[in-house]
Amino acid sequence: MNRRFDIMRAAPDALKAMLAVSDYVNKCGLEPSLLHLVKLRASQINGCANCIHMHFHEALADGDTADRLILLDAWRETDVYSPRERAALAWTEALTLVAETRAPDDVYETVRSEFSEAETMRLSVAITTINAWNRLAIGARVHPQVAVKAAA
Repeated sequence: MNRRFDIMRAAPDALKAMLAVSDYVNKCGLEPSLLHLVKLRASQINGCANCIHMHFHEALADGDTADRLILLDAWRETDVYSPRERAALAWTEALTLVAETRAPDDVYETVRSEFSEAETMRLSVAITTINAWNRLAIGARVHPQVAVKAAA
């Protein structure tokens, strides 16, 4: 699949707005490790190869482990995530799949047991933002720069 358009150049004003929201998210006070998990999980659900690649490597660079990141797609089946991370992941899935889930009350109650109202808003903006980036990257056909092992 060929790239459809360059999201970095097509509309600089739109990119500037997206980057401003992303900058807010990255400085909003939520733990960087939690934000990495949220960004990676939403990107997995949406199938955004570029964002999965980018957020996996950013999380590793910030000190998360490959094991935790590899297990993220099956986070309910392991105990390597804290209750706060689990609540954020459940909320990430609920909002990413909102057309299916309608953001159920039980998931909201779980997130609110771990996050203040302000933190829940910040988390929701983070989830909304990564979903927007996923849609832009998928729509534009942005592909990750991946080193491919040569066939033996």
